[in-house]
Amino acid sequence: MSRIAYVNGRYLPHRQACVHIEDRGFQFADGVYEVIAVRSGGFVDEAPHLKRLHRSLGELTIAPPMSDAALKAVMRETVRRNRVVDGILYIQITRGAAPRDFPFPPGVRPSLIMTARAQRPLDPKILERGATVITVPDIRWARPDIKSVALLPNALGKQRAKEAGAYEAWQVDHDGNVTEGTSSNAWIVTAKNEIVTHPADHGILNGVTRLGVLQVAHEAGLVLVERPFSVAEAKAAGEAFLTSTTNFVVPIVRIDEATVGEGRPGEIVRRLRALYSDFALKGVVR
Repeated sequence: MSRIAYVNGRYLPHRQACVHIEDRGFQFADGVYEVIAVRSGGFVDEAPHLKRLHRSLGELTIAPPMSDAALKAVMRETVRRNRVVDGILYIQITRGAAPRDFPFPPGVRPSLIMTARAQRPLDPKILERGATVITVPDIRWARPDIKSVALLPNALGKQRAKEAGAYEAWQVDHDGNVTEGTSSNAWIVTAKNEIVTHPADHGILNGVTRLGVLQVAHEAGLVLVERPFSVAEAKAAGEAFLTSTTNFVVPIVRIDEATVGEGRPGEIVRRLRALYSDFALKGVVR
């Protein structure tokens, strides 16, 4: 089946979908995006994703291209036309197209595109055996809390992970602390069974799955600590994991050359994955 994209009011085959050559998203990375998981034909964590989309737009002073009601209608139609039952919806909004100049152009209408595609579930072997991450310098701009389309540093880190045979790359700041993955949030579990993740400041993107895991962990009575942690502390941790929209909770059993804990997914990580999966699927919105 030919995939269908939504581009500024039109549903088009992918091969015909395009934006203007002077769209500021293309020339300046002047835009934001969201990726929403689709499960059983509905959206996981729809409300917090749209809330974060509005925050990102506000931080860049880009006007929403339409009302939330209209946006939700387009989201559902894009998923329907692509016959996606389990997969992802991608939303991108840029400042729009204008003659190339650095200052914001007045009176320009934002560009809105959406795509949807099916996605295979996470390989069960990764959940059973755990995944590996490598560490890379965090070379992103100073506002990764905005979900901007400026993702070149993330792509470079992801490529290094791929070349190393790793699942993900964890980015490390100038103080030697892990900020987050290239497309995920980073977590460790200490010897005292404290679940630790970087605070949601300007140094990380406040992941929607991250927020859900914090909620279910709190409700389960687990100990949560939001603070920076070093690479050395991560390698010495009892357990480690990452969270993302597409794969929920993924256990980490190796960081660079170091084995984490006993070298297999730990009890707390397995419990958190089960708790969050149940939480997310109960909240699917159609």
